[in-house]
Amino acid sequence: MNMIASPEKQASRLFPGATSQETVLNVKGLAAGYGRIEALHGVDLTLGRGQLVALVGANGAGKTTLLRAISGLIPARAGSVSLLGQDVTHISPDRRVRCGLAQVLEGRQVFSPLSVQDNLRLGAYTRPGPHETRIEEMYTLFPVLKEKRHLAAGTLSGGQQQMLAMVRALMSEPKVLLLDEPSMGLAPLLVREIFNVIRRLKEQGIPILLVEQNAHAALSIADYGYVLETGAVALHGPAGKLLLDERVKSAYLGL
Repeated sequence: MNMIASPEKQASRLFPGATSQETVLNVKGLAAGYGRIEALHGVDLTLGRGQLVALVGANGAGKTTLLRAISGLIPARAGSVSLLGQDVTHISPDRRVRCGLAQVLEGRQVFSPLSVQDNLRLGAYTRPGPHETRIEEMYTLFPVLKEKRHLAAGTLSGGQQQMLAMVRALMSEPKVLLLDEPSMGLAPLLVREIFNVIRRLKEQGIPILLVEQNAHAALSIADYGYVLETGAVALHGPAGKLLLDERVKSAYLGL
């Protein structure tokens, strides 16, 4: 399948002047792994401004490894990662955050003893303060968190903690958001709520690379999709077409 231009998206105040034609994340020939094990083998992937791209595949296919290599949590053995045209392949994770990359790790990992509001302040550590205006913008998007802003993050429900993890990442004003298994471990009603949140972020024009075990849910809201198998891209194309692809339906959609 050939790569195609993403559909136009509504630009938000978070991304003024955004156009859907610009590539914000470009991964070329990326290889990475752990010790002697190579988990990624020459992965190519692009993400356009205002686009939501879903990355699906079986457990152990290399999806989380790919996100970690993009964000710099594990080093690339070959290939390159470019963010807004800048090669970030060999710079530290914190510098990638400063360049506009944010990742929400699998398992939420909020700072449980700290309040919701303090979690948000920590998310803006790369930005000069004060951060109150940005925090209020986030509360506008996620009013349930405003109601609980003084509570310890560890007292929130699983779904609310996932929202907090996403909002904390947004505090850095990212140009690209990486989401790793946001629905993991959540009840079906909360999964629906989290995907509604992701839709809202997409409507804000935030470019999102979404790793998700629930392939049908991910592809249903995505513009484009990649299927990863044993550390390599097996299929890619418009998300709607992947939903209809017999190989994808059989292997990942339970149909």
